[in-house]
Amino acid sequence: MLIGCQNADHPTEEEHLCVCACVYRESEDEYSDDDDMSWKVRRSAAKCLEAIVSTRHDMLPEFYKTVSPALIARFKEREENVKSDIFHAYIALLKQTRPVIVAGADSMEEEEGPLNMLQNQVADVVRAIHRQLREKSIKTRQGCFSLLTELVLVLPGALDQHLASIMPGIQYSLSDKNSSSNMKIDTLSFLNTLLANHSPSVFHPHIKMLVPPIVNAVADPFYKITSEALLVTQQLVKVLRPLDSKSAFDYKPYVKSLYSCTVKRLKAADIDQEEEGFPILASFLRKNQRALKLSTLQCLDVVVRNYSGAINASMLSDVMKEMPPLINENDLHISQLSLNLLTSISRSHKQAMSSIQAEILPQILVLVQSPLLQGGALNAVLDFFRALITLNLPKLGFRDLLSKLITPVYDTRLSSGPIHRQAYHSIARCVAALTEMSPLEASNVVAQFISDIKNPKSTELIVLFSLLALGEIGKNIDLSPHRDIQNVILDCFSSLNEEVKSAASFALGNVSVGNLPKFLPFVLQEIENQPKRQYLLLHSLKEIINCESSSQTGVEILKSYVQTIWTMLFHNCECPEEGTRNVVSECMGKLTLVDPHTLIASLQQHLSDPSPLARSTVVTAIKFTISDQPQPIDPLLKSCIGDFLRTLQDEDLTVRRVALVTFNSAAHNKPSLIRDLLETVLPHLYNETKVRKELIREVEMGPFKHTLDDGLDIRKAAFECMYTLLDSCLDRLDIFEFLNHVEDGLKDHYDIKMLTYLMLVRLSHLCPSAVLQRLDRLVEPIRATCTTKVKAHSVKQEYEKQEELKRSALRAVVALLNIPDSDKSPQMNDFMSHIKATPELAVMYDTIQKDALSSGQETMAMDTS
Repeated sequence: MLIGCQNADHPTEEEHLCVCACVYRESEDEYSDDDDMSWKVRRSAAKCLEAIVSTRHDMLPEFYKTVSPALIARFKEREENVKSDIFHAYIALLKQTRPVIVAGADSMEEEEGPLNMLQNQVADVVRAIHRQLREKSIKTRQGCFSLLTELVLVLPGALDQHLASIMPGIQYSLSDKNSSSNMKIDTLSFLNTLLANHSPSVFHPHIKMLVPPIVNAVADPFYKITSEALLVTQQLVKVLRPLDSKSAFDYKPYVKSLYSCTVKRLKAADIDQEEEGFPILASFLRKNQRALKLSTLQCLDVVVRNYSGAINASMLSDVMKEMPPLINENDLHISQLSLNLLTSISRSHKQAMSSIQAEILPQILVLVQSPLLQGGALNAVLDFFRALITLNLPKLGFRDLLSKLITPVYDTRLSSGPIHRQAYHSIARCVAALTEMSPLEASNVVAQFISDIKNPKSTELIVLFSLLALGEIGKNIDLSPHRDIQNVILDCFSSLNEEVKSAASFALGNVSVGNLPKFLPFVLQEIENQPKRQYLLLHSLKEIINCESSSQTGVEILKSYVQTIWTMLFHNCECPEEGTRNVVSECMGKLTLVDPHTLIASLQQHLSDPSPLARSTVVTAIKFTISDQPQPIDPLLKSCIGDFLRTLQDEDLTVRRVALVTFNSAAHNKPSLIRDLLETVLPHLYNETKVRKELIREVEMGPFKHTLDDGLDIRKAAFECMYTLLDSCLDRLDIFEFLNHVEDGLKDHYDIKMLTYLMLVRLSHLCPSAVLQRLDRLVEPIRATCTTKVKAHSVKQEYEKQEELKRSALRAVVALLNIPDSDKSPQMNDFMSHIKATPELAVMYDTIQKDALSSGQETMAMDTS
C-alpha cells in the first residue's frame, strides 16, 4: 500500500490520510453486493495502517486525529477478516501509546497529548463495539475483548462511565452455550483486567449480573476456565468489600455463593489429594521447575507469617528438609526467598529451628563466602542472622556464630584454600548484624578488631577484614569510647596494600557515621592537612554523606556541616587526577540532596567556570543527584537539567564526554527528566557519534607506530546513550534517523561495533518494520565484520576480539531473520548463503541460533508459569 507514497520511510500526512480513506470507504452506507471485492482494499489498508502506526511513534498525536476516527468508524465492517485486521490496527495504536505513559507520564498531560485524545474517543470506541460483543461470531467477540483489554491497560478507569454498555456482552460470552473454551477464557481475562483497573464502586450496580456466570465458570470442568475464573473471583472480593475505602454496598448476599464455589474446588479430589497442604508444597520444592519453586517459597512465607497459630513444628518438618539444596550461589533469588522463609519460621516457630545446625546453617555459611552474594540475597542473610541470634539456641549463641563466620578469615589452614576478597565484605556485614543484636558483646569485639589491626603479626587479610568489620559495626554503634580508633584506622592509610588502604577509608567514613559531631571535623581537617591522603579521605567523606543523606535524622545532623563541606569540595574540584575529581563530584551530588535549592544554584553558577576541570566536575555532580526512585529534588532537577546538558556543546572534549554520561544516567534512571529536551539534545548527541580525524594521532613506541583515537571514549558514551534511549524514550525517537547512526556505528571501532550489534538486536524486537526497510543497508557492514581476517602474526587477544565480534554480528543476524519477510531480502539471502558455505561461520551461526531458540523457550515457559 505504501508503493504510491513519495517516501515510504516517512509517509506524509496526505499519504496516510489516503490510506485512512481506503479503510473508511467513501460511502457510509452498508454494502450488500456479495461479489464486492473491495474488502481486499480495505484489508490491505488496515494492514498498512498497522505498519505505519507500529513504526512512527513520533506521529501518535496525528494518528489520534486521523487514523483513530477512521478505524473506529469501520468497527462495523461486515467482512470478518477485515474487521479482525481493523481491530489489530487499533490495538497497535493503543500499544504504541503504552510506552509513552510508562516512560514519562508527565509528558502525556498536555491537552493535545495522545492520552487525552484517546480519553476523548473512549465513548466512540464503546459505542462502536458494544453491540458486537453479542454477535454470534466468536472471532469478532475475541477481537472486541482484546481491544478493550488493551484500552484499559493504556487508560485505567477509561470504562467507568460505560460499564452498562459492556456488561451484557460479558454476560453473553460467559453464559452462551455455543461459546468456545477460548472465548470464555478471553472474556474472564478481560474481566480480570477490568476489575483490577477501575474503582470498585462503579461495579456495584452490576454485581447481581456478574456473580452467577463467574460462579458457574469456577465450576467449569475445564481447568483453564476454572483458573481464570478464580483469578476473577479474587478481584471480585476486593470489589465487593474494598478495604481502602468506606462503602455502603451490601456484599453479604454474594459471599455465600462465592465462598461455596471456591471451597468446592479446593475439596475436589482431582485438584488436590490432601487437605494438608504443607507436604504437597514441600514436594514442589524438589521439582525441577524454577518458577514453581519461587511461587512455592513465596506462598509458604506468606502462610507462615500470617497463619502461625494454625501451624505446628511437625507440619514444617518436611519443608525444613527441602531447604539445604535451595541455598547456594547458583540461584540467588531462590536462596533469598528460602532465607526469607527461614527467617519467618524462626520468628514464629522456634522449635522448628532445632534441626538447622546440621545441614542448613553450613549451606548458609558457604553462601556467605560466595563472591556473587549481594543485594537482596545478602540482606536476606543478614535478616536471618538477626533473627537466629535472638533464639538463644544451644551452640548457636553470639560467640558460636561469630566463630563460625570468621573462621575462614583467621584459619589459613582450611583445606578449601583462601576465600574470595568479596567474601570479606559479606562476612563483615554478618558480624555487624550479630553485634547490633548483642550490644553487650560489642565493646569486646571492637577491641579485638582494633588489636588485630595494631598487631604487627597480623596478616594483611586479617587487617583488611578487621577494618571492614569496624566500618560495618560503626554505622550503627558509637565507637568513640575506643579513643584511639580513628588514629589506628588512619595509620592504615600508609599501607602498601591498596585493598587495605581502601578498607581503611571505608572504615573511617562509616565509624564517623556512629558519632558525626566527634569524627566529621577530624575527617575534614585531615582532608585539608594531608594532601597525599586526600583521595582516601575524600572516599571516607563520601561514605559519611552517603550514609547520612539516606535518612531524615542523618540529613538534619549533616545540615550544620553542609557549607563547610561544600567550600572544601570546591577547593578540590580542579584536581588534575580524574579519580579524585570523580569522588569530589559524587560528594557534591549526594550533598546536594541535603539542601537542593541552595546547592543546585551553586552548581549552575560554576557551569561558566573558566576551568574545564571545574565544569566537568560540576556536570558529573548532577549525575549523582539522579536515582531510579522518586526524590524530593526531582521537580527542581527537571527545571534545571537543561542548563547542565547544554555542556554537550562545550568546547572541551572531557566536559562533553561527562555531559553524555550524565545524560545517560538521567535517561536510564529517570527518563522523565530529559524527555522534553530530546528535540534539542539529540542533534548534539548524534554529532558525537562521528569519527573526527583531528582527534586521531600516531604515537611511536620504539620501532612501532600506534594509532590513538582521542575521540573514541566520547563516541562510546554517545552510543551508550543511544542504547539507553531505546528502552526509556523510544516513542520520542525518529527511528530512521536513529538507524542512520547505528549503521555508521557498525563500521566503527571494535567497542562501538559491539554496542551497535546489541542495539540492532533490540531494534529488531522493538521496531521490526523500520529495521526491515533498512535491512539491505545493514547487511553490508555485518558481512564485512564476518569476513574480516586478523592479520598474520597478530597476538592472541586480536584473534579473540575478532571471534567475539563475529559472534555478536551473527546474534544480530539471528534477530534480523526473526523479523517477518526478512528472508525476502536479496542481500540477506546472499549473505546467508555465504555463512552456510563457510564452515567456521556455519558452526558459529548454528550454535547461536540454538542458544537464541532455547533462551526464547525458557522465557516463554517462565511467562506462562
